[in-house]
Amino acid sequence: MKTTRITLPRPDDWHVHLRDGDVLAAVLPDTARHYARAIVMPNLKPPVTTAALAAAYRDRIRGLLRQDDDFEPLMTCYLTDVTDARDLAAGARDGVFTAAKLYPAGATTNSAAGVTDITRLDGVFDTMSEQGLPLLIHGEVVDRAVDVFDREAVFIERVMEPLRARHPGLKIVFEHITTAEAAAYVSDADPHLLAATVTPHHLLLNRGAMFEGGVRPHLYCLPIIKRESHRQALVKAVCRGDPHYFLGTDSAPHVIATKEAECGCAGIYNAPVALAAYAEVFAEHDALHQFEAFAARNGPAFYGLPVNTTRITLEKGAADDMPQRCASEVGDIAVFQPPGAGQWRVRTEP
Repeated sequence: MKTTRITLPRPDDWHVHLRDGDVLAAVLPDTARHYARAIVMPNLKPPVTTAALAAAYRDRIRGLLRQDDDFEPLMTCYLTDVTDARDLAAGARDGVFTAAKLYPAGATTNSAAGVTDITRLDGVFDTMSEQGLPLLIHGEVVDRAVDVFDREAVFIERVMEPLRARHPGLKIVFEHITTAEAAAYVSDADPHLLAATVTPHHLLLNRGAMFEGGVRPHLYCLPIIKRESHRQALVKAVCRGDPHYFLGTDSAPHVIATKEAECGCAGIYNAPVALAAYAEVFAEHDALHQFEAFAARNGPAFYGLPVNTTRITLEKGAADDMPQRCASEVGDIAVFQPPGAGQWRVRTEP
């Protein structure tokens, strides 16, 4: 008989986009409701490239929290070809930066200011290794000669392996992995030095979902959803309780007009439903007993933070309403509609 109820420490989201301004105000409650902490992505316009900008962004987030919210944003530095290692180190020492984010220039939303040559940052990576500051990587090559479905696997060979050889003490999170190659690569590494986040949509969907009955722009994300064999490899990796893997939704809001456009934005907004979606994956594979490790323990262990003391209960069969849209002052945002997730209710415990 499948388990249909689980209580666990309150999770953290180790990869989320909160945006800024009116969109931030609209989406923040969905993340603050379910998660105690979240690693906040820095790809704003302009990007969060210094400790001062990160502290100001953190203040804006905190200023929008409600009185009863128990939520802490963890800030990241957007790396560029000219990142100042001294500012990054000072931001880490002062408790502003929890990690630094590497976007290959042109790889995804608001990544134009990202890194064009990773070797330029070897001095920065030396500083991060000394400080124990994790490097978070969007792991795709930006090369028109490489098929979009192969860019993650090629990144491992061209970029990740040489980077780790040059900086063997650098802590790295291979973010939102999507392929069997990435899962195998991460699983073979020291989990104290290399870990990975996995999104709910990459666990639930294969690439065919983007074309069921027509083009589905709200399922377009980067890295793009892959074939069924890759989805199965990801499910197997997370459902065994492996310490290399932890929860990172990559929830990425865009207003509907920018998704349903001639050149639509990449990103799936899943914050309201992600926990239920993850629970459905683990339950369907008789692995709900491993969900606590993935959702609540592996991430804090990697980042050297305590496990949260408050708890949540997920129960199947007493479902919450699954929202279709999130309203913002600049337009509605479509909410991911994961199969099976609407059967779960999420409740926070004292």
